[in-house]
Amino acid sequence: MGKIAEDCLKQIFYDARTHNKWKDKPVSNELLQEVYDLMRLGPTSANCCPLRILFLRSKEAKERLKPHLAPGNVDKTMVAPATALIAYDLQFYDYLPELFPFADAKSWFEGKHPFIEDTAFRNGSLQGGYFIIAARACGLDCSPMSGFSNEGVDKEFFPEGRFKSNFLCNLGHGDPAGLPGPRAPRLSFDEACKIL
Repeated sequence: MGKIAEDCLKQIFYDARTHNKWKDKPVSNELLQEVYDLMRLGPTSANCCPLRILFLRSKEAKERLKPHLAPGNVDKTMVAPATALIAYDLQFYDYLPELFPFADAKSWFEGKHPFIEDTAFRNGSLQGGYFIIAARACGLDCSPMSGFSNEGVDKEFFPEGRFKSNFLCNLGHGDPAGLPGPRAPRLSFDEACKIL
């Protein structure tokens, strides 16, 4: 397997930006499913797959989200064609007999809440990263954000307590006119990495 084409790297990484303004172009349910079907192929520990997504597209759903958003995230979220509420399932282990049939993996988690929480959050976050890559690969722009009340969102959308919100990701076709300027700098390899 070789390196993917340069134009693919540009779409997913080099030219991709976090957008705050959106073109008036819808995002179909079929495209959202395509993103999920690509994202779900990424690895998780013991194939636990704890990520759960609630796609908010309707005006009514966005209005329910609005009171829980940080002020700076309201306008861009309300006009985004779709907002993915990225969450994780604290009972993900119920699916392990199907997802990891090679061992009694469900028993590794039952009754072990700190281990459940750590595994769900870590692997759900990992899947959230795959989600952004998959969305970009499918031609969508993304605006991931954590500026919202997790407690408020969980009460509003997941009152039973099984799912916990992680982050939000607005989706659509970004308007480059809304970008604040050049991409912000990133740490260099030497600043962030060591090879032992």
